[in-house]
Amino acid sequence: MTAVLRRNGLGLLAWLAGIVFFLPIAWMTLTSFHSEQDAATNPPSFTAALTLDGYREFFGTGGGASPWPALVNSLVASAASTLLVLLLALPAAYALSIRRVRKWTDVLFFFLSTKMLPAVAGLLPLYLFAKNAGLLDNIWLLVLLYTSMNLPIAVWMMQSFLAEIPVAVIEAARVDGARLPTILARVVAPIALPGIAATALICFIFSWNELLFARVLTGVVAETAPVFLTGFITSQGLFLAKVCAASLVVSLPVLAAGFAAQDKLVQGLSLGAVK
Repeated sequence: MTAVLRRNGLGLLAWLAGIVFFLPIAWMTLTSFHSEQDAATNPPSFTAALTLDGYREFFGTGGGASPWPALVNSLVASAASTLLVLLLALPAAYALSIRRVRKWTDVLFFFLSTKMLPAVAGLLPLYLFAKNAGLLDNIWLLVLLYTSMNLPIAVWMMQSFLAEIPVAVIEAARVDGARLPTILARVVAPIALPGIAATALICFIFSWNELLFARVLTGVVAETAPVFLTGFITSQGLFLAKVCAASLVVSLPVLAAGFAAQDKLVQGLSLGAVK
């Protein structure tokens, strides 16, 4: 009886936590369908008339700038950097988990230590480098930057995933004459696919949401969606409904990617949790 009550209590607590996390998203969605006047009322009005004016403003039908270039830039930077991260992290994780190099724990600590530097501390050197190299307002600079930022986390995650692969499977492939690229592509990658999917999704989310470097290193040509979103915040006038509409649209690709990969994500994040 006690175990049943404990299980039901944990289930109820999980539902309450889910509702608490979902409420801001639901509130943002509702606000995005209100007029600016209704969105700015205090206390908020739940019965206010619904309108699509915020979405029209975001997509530039009222004469504003189109968001499509910024959305495409974010997609290119996030997808390309995620692909590069996976291509580099898979052999690195293989060397740190299956064919372990000497002092592999020190290598992992070094990867983790690179994330301890505050992002703003590297902003000025990166800006000066981009300026002298003629790479300001260049989407490929963001691709390389996001790749370097996400690679340590990807190596850490994939090292734990690859450590669960039976060594006997890899040894059997090696006995059959398979070389390292073949082993990685046809043996390691299919087995670790849930972990690779979880790593890819997290790297994609980090790249899509990045604002600081994109704000400083881009202008018009390579402007990303988060940078475009900040343009709706002004010191005068009402902008809450428009910002909510823009935030919802910008969040949709990440939500769609998470929904599409939810099975692989759960498998990847729980890989190795049960022996």
